[in-house]
Amino acid sequence: MAFFGPFFWVVVLLGIMILVHEAGHFWAALSVGIRVETFSIGFGPRLFGFRRGNTDFRISAIPFGGYVKMLGDQPGDENASNPQAFQSKARWQRAIVIIAGPLMNVLLAIALVTGLYMYGFPKEAPSPDAVISSVAPGSAAAMAGLQGGDRIVQLGDKRNPNWQDVTTQEALNANHALPVVVKRNGQELHLTITPKMDPKDGVGVAGWRGDVQVNEVAKGSPAEAAGMRAGDLFINVNGQPVESILTVQQAITRSGGKPVELELMRNSQIQKVTVTPVASNSPKLPWRIGITFHAPIQIVKLPFVEALGESLRFNRQNATMIFGVFRSIIVQRVSPKALTGPIGISQMANEAAQEGPPTFLGLMAFVSLNLAIFNLLPIPILDGGTLLLLLVEMLLQREVSLQVKDTVIKLGFVFLMMVVVFVIYNDISRILTRG
Repeated sequence: MAFFGPFFWVVVLLGIMILVHEAGHFWAALSVGIRVETFSIGFGPRLFGFRRGNTDFRISAIPFGGYVKMLGDQPGDENASNPQAFQSKARWQRAIVIIAGPLMNVLLAIALVTGLYMYGFPKEAPSPDAVISSVAPGSAAAMAGLQGGDRIVQLGDKRNPNWQDVTTQEALNANHALPVVVKRNGQELHLTITPKMDPKDGVGVAGWRGDVQVNEVAKGSPAEAAGMRAGDLFINVNGQPVESILTVQQAITRSGGKPVELELMRNSQIQKVTVTPVASNSPKLPWRIGITFHAPIQIVKLPFVEALGESLRFNRQNATMIFGVFRSIIVQRVSPKALTGPIGISQMANEAAQEGPPTFLGLMAFVSLNLAIFNLLPIPILDGGTLLLLLVEMLLQREVSLQVKDTVIKLGFVFLMMVVVFVIYNDISRILTRG
């Protein structure tokens, strides 16, 4: 069952995206008068299906992929001169058919996230300041001279970043020096940080933490008596750097009702307070000081127009990040180890399914956007490579020779298989190193 769960959910995840992708090619082909001979979910031998009109709709044996077989869609095909053949159509019509597949994946991502925002979807809560709560000893942040309580006012070329901006920048710039400006005790310091390459995930790691923040202070509580306020950021508790909410909770629990020394950041100033916990009725947290923590995300439920706007913003942000990862891999700021293959996707699909439909659909939207962008890369055999070849022919005003096309397709296939083998190797390596 441990195997079949991930296998089932990745088939569902990829099956829906492949169906939508190939439906884009199918509808676009019919719209310009191209005969579609086969619409297949999966590759290899036909398992079952049905025929409607000229098209054989089938499920094939190998579930990871799919295709639409159009009349005369290969260079040199004997049916290429048929009026209903792909090769006989104008290049702009062929381009529409090619683009339609990735476009449908983009629309799927937008539609899914729009629906999730209308139902109720996690959104990052407003966090105007990126204040460092702790710095891991020996980390890149420690080597750069950063300290708990520093407020990051600029990282790279990003002014006043939030924590999402900070974590994205550090991940995409492993072993690359980033200028960072922090405000400490009212003064701006100009430093340089070089995130270290994580040997397992292949991304940059800086070693800083932040956003452990007070959300509310209860009336008449020990926290109110000590002068704590909503918005206070935890820096230290009993001299220990605050790495997470758990650090604070554990210190309060272990206090046994004795005073706890807190170092907080408020309005860019360090505040030191002493708070004495009181007994609570919770068996998990027997002592309390009367605060709630600021949640890094909030659940929002929006009407259609606002949900669509948030979906466009969300997908644009994800697309920018995906392109950023590709760019960082090319310039060697992110290791190719960061790429995830079918085994990794199956694990994520299974975990998302266990968390519930919203999480699973959110993952589907993200992977669908990834699929669209990957398919548009100018790699022969992918949609982007075919589109690039069409654009070259438009510029040359003539067909590229069959020999060149055949060679390009073969090279593209070999390259794609190398990528597949590599990402599967990555997935297995992660399982072994984390097992």
